[in-house]
Amino acid sequence: MSLPQTQIYTEADYYNLPENVRAELIDGNLIYNQAAPSRIHQTILMELAGTIRDYLKLKGGPCRVYPAPFAVRLREDRQTIVEPDISVICDRSKLTDRGCTGAPDWIIEIVSPSNSSHDYVLKLNLYANAGVREYWIVDPVRESIFVYYLEQAHFKAEAHTFQEQIRVNIYDDFYIDFASLDL
Repeated sequence: MSLPQTQIYTEADYYNLPENVRAELIDGNLIYNQAAPSRIHQTILMELAGTIRDYLKLKGGPCRVYPAPFAVRLREDRQTIVEPDISVICDRSKLTDRGCTGAPDWIIEIVSPSNSSHDYVLKLNLYANAGVREYWIVDPVRESIFVYYLEQAHFKAEAHTFQEQIRVNIYDDFYIDFASLDL
């Protein structure tokens, strides 16, 4: 008895989705984002993106911050397009009209209760394998931040709370004070 065939979706399928449909393409599978983000999710997203944007503007240089929805095609050789909550890209040659092709330097995901394993397991592995230099998982329910940064081909992990000032490892002088954010 043969197993039923599952459809493998492509980049074209992803870009042909209706505009009001949010989904990610992971290894040829479309994963739909069903629920709208919560108010606290959006507050954290705006506070962090604004803090990062202000730092990048002050420092100058090539890096740019992009909040979701923003398509990131992690690798040329895989059918994977994700929409991180926040992406920081420092190599402008990776930027296209459709988003980013290649690993961003820094990604932040804000956990939703309905898909926490998506961020903690699936995306952690995707981002590590793609070469993302730093990955933060912000959990509003637990008021925690897990910081992963690439060190000699492996992610080093640190756990923090919303009461801490957290160093951004890809910069020498950038700290985000979660206690001072307007959450």
